[in-house]
Amino acid sequence: MNRPELFVHGVPETALTAALVEHLPVNAAAAPWNCSAEAVFWLGRGGAPATAALPPRLRGKARALGVIGGFVRYTETPVGSYDEVLGAIAFRQGLRPRGHVAFMAVDSETSLVGGRTNWAMPKTLASFSGDLASGTMTATEAVGGAPKWTIGITARSFGFALPLHATGTVLHQSHTGDIAAAALHTRGRAKLALIDTSVDGDGDLPHWLRPGRHLGVLVPRLQFTLSSPALVRVGR
Repeated sequence: MNRPELFVHGVPETALTAALVEHLPVNAAAAPWNCSAEAVFWLGRGGAPATAALPPRLRGKARALGVIGGFVRYTETPVGSYDEVLGAIAFRQGLRPRGHVAFMAVDSETSLVGGRTNWAMPKTLASFSGDLASGTMTATEAVGGAPKWTIGITARSFGFALPLHATGTVLHQSHTGDIAAAALHTRGRAKLALIDTSVDGDGDLPHWLRPGRHLGVLVPRLQFTLSSPALVRVGR
């Protein structure tokens, strides 16, 4: 089956095999997506390894400002409930900060197809265990042919829950080399947390989504919208 829209740019850990692509479903839900979830996010350092994880069209004069890791358990989405682990890079190219999800894995084939088709977001498949309510979660690579990896967290929150409101723009490189931009709007309530992370793998994932103890947030109630994408021009 010829599915070029599924072969978007991502780090090696997100590579899909031809056998998997052959039996993936068609896109079941066009953008925008409105979702409800609970989540854990943590902050990490940027630097050269994170910059190198950006797509070629974004890498040029970009500087990685930091990395955001996360586990998300979706309760309501256009394609049903599922779990997700991610590694996103906050970078600057010019004056405006932007975001790029370099690594994302889910346990839903319909979410995988929707992410790649709608936004050129490089989703792959993973298996999950644990419970975000207890602050413990693990994800493991579920696609043969890509570098093997495992990510785990243990989170401990403190303080009071505070309102969380954030907006941003995420950029991804499609199979044609074009850059698609989408607006992300989030709101919810979050508690500060110390998050111990383990990131093991055969590839470069542990070099930029670094393991260790990180400052982060636990978000028991999260609402977000990811808009329809628009093509943008970027410097080569």
